[in-house]
Amino acid sequence: MTETPVAGRADARRNRELVLRTAVRVFAEDGLAVSLSRIAQRAGLGAGTVYRHFPSKEMLLEAVLAEHVEDLVAAADRWATRAAPGAALFRFLAEVIEKSAGRQVVCDALAADRGWPHAVLAAAVGRFHEALDRLLDNAKHTGAIRPDLSTDDLTALIAGGATLRAAHRDRTRGAELVRLLLDGLRPPGVTEAADFRDTPGRRGHETTQHCGECGAPLPVRATGRPARYCGPTCRQRAHRRRAPTV
Repeated sequence: MTETPVAGRADARRNRELVLRTAVRVFAEDGLAVSLSRIAQRAGLGAGTVYRHFPSKEMLLEAVLAEHVEDLVAAADRWATRAAPGAALFRFLAEVIEKSAGRQVVCDALAADRGWPHAVLAAAVGRFHEALDRLLDNAKHTGAIRPDLSTDDLTALIAGGATLRAAHRDRTRGAELVRLLLDGLRPPGVTEAADFRDTPGRRGHETTQHCGECGAPLPVRATGRPARYCGPTCRQRAHRRRAPTV
């Protein structure tokens, strides 16, 4: 039976997403010297399928980073609608650092090449800066962050935080140090730990619990295990995020 055009496009989209997910993992594990053929093998696809989507490794690298940045833009919009301005900015910065730590190898490679960014990645980065500008301006208007900070300051801090997060052998301690780093952005005398997601391993020392996925306050239970998520949507999202990729 002849494959319909719609089914063919759906298969092509799935293959492209599979290549991108696999590339993220392989680049992190084996470095950037890995070949497209090796990525195809790890993805369980033919080399021709990978080359049809990404004729060169440079194009694959750009696509990996562009998709990552677009995900961060969506996260900025999500936090802007879920939390107060100060909380939205700090939770967003924490999420960006967490997600960027696993892509440090690719980010470093692109930063070292003066020919970057190319058009696709440059457009995504532009949208990211616009989203970060909005969050920063909103936080400044409420006095939740130092007034002398710029978007460039925050992007530099994100890069440093991601390096710190990736370098620390203890995942929990690395997250705590990132929180301390971000606390330095607050005006003198302002400390609001609730502006961050809960740090793993510290729930027993906090008066107020927060959803481990979206940061929303959780009701304190008198008995039983403390809740980790505000509802099934956040629980499923967290489980999908932790699920191993191919």
